[in-house]
Amino acid sequence: MAAAQPTLKVETRDYEDYSRVIITFPATFPFSLEKSQSFLQVNIRTPLAFRLKSQRLRSRFIKSFSGNTVSDSYILVIEAQHSNFRYDSFSIEKKRQLVIDFYPGTEELPETTSPAGVKPPSEPVKKEEKPPAVKIPAPAPKMSRPGAQSVRTIVIDPGHGGLESGAKGKFGTLEKDVTLAIGLKLKAVIEKNLAYHVELTRDKDMDVALDDRTAMANNHKADLFISLHANSSYRRNAQGSETFFLSLNATDEESRRLAYLENNSTQFEKPMDEKDNDQITMILWDMAQSAYLKQSQRLAEILQEELNSLLGTANRGVKQARFKVLEGVACPAVLVEVAFISNAEEERDLVKEEFQDSVVQAIYRGIVTYVKLTS
Repeated sequence: MAAAQPTLKVETRDYEDYSRVIITFPATFPFSLEKSQSFLQVNIRTPLAFRLKSQRLRSRFIKSFSGNTVSDSYILVIEAQHSNFRYDSFSIEKKRQLVIDFYPGTEELPETTSPAGVKPPSEPVKKEEKPPAVKIPAPAPKMSRPGAQSVRTIVIDPGHGGLESGAKGKFGTLEKDVTLAIGLKLKAVIEKNLAYHVELTRDKDMDVALDDRTAMANNHKADLFISLHANSSYRRNAQGSETFFLSLNATDEESRRLAYLENNSTQFEKPMDEKDNDQITMILWDMAQSAYLKQSQRLAEILQEELNSLLGTANRGVKQARFKVLEGVACPAVLVEVAFISNAEEERDLVKEEFQDSVVQAIYRGIVTYVKLTS
């Protein structure tokens, strides 16, 4: 019986200012990208002839997909609606995926001639990409700035610090070290690419009380507050990212337990009485917190989607819980558990530069998308 023809899956997602094409490979192949006129050509170096599978195409930026085998390569042709476009790309190792984001361009490229048998021309080579299974690239794209300056100050909160180390992994990795490393990288990327000021609740290994983190956000008149953490679970196989926003009642028992541990994990904090709802109830309604909750939920949803897409981790969804560090913050506020430090595989990832960079890229893209949607 003849072997089944391998499938190359292509899907498109439209966002407000760009379109995302996700290519899922049946195995790991070297590839390169070439752009000319309105075409982007993905040259996959393999003699295999793929079965091209794509959903019904409805996109503002993407016009069509087509594929053809030429010599020892399979060429996937992505035709944009216009020749004036630019693109960014990155790979998701665990899913064997190539993700390409198409943006409106600023300049027209010179016309060139198409090779025989293939729609787009073969010159010039824009850039060479590593195969999807090699590495998730560091966050480098300089994205367009939002038109309206609705967000001017962002406060990033690297969880724990000092004597309060947070969760500890099987191999000795400390949550406080992971969150600080990611927080410093995120601040640098945001301030490099966007016209926003970023404050960190801590920029070194030091003790910072939960109330002081909240006060810092309000004193700096923060427009967004993002608290960074590494998750822990009694279930060693628990994996993936989770994003939380404030709620009086937890989404589930595991979320309630996590919030309790985060709220009472330090000797410098007074333990919260879970039956004492008066204070949080007043906070939810004072300071226009009810309006911020809706915005916080939207921000959490966008960040979670980016984390799932970029990291290739399990989608654990957006959840709610009573995190003390989110109480009283007078702006949209979320808590991101980037991965499970209690999971041996994810613990190893958390200390890798490329994984930390991919977390930063996911959160950065989420912030940009949120700002554009709310401006």
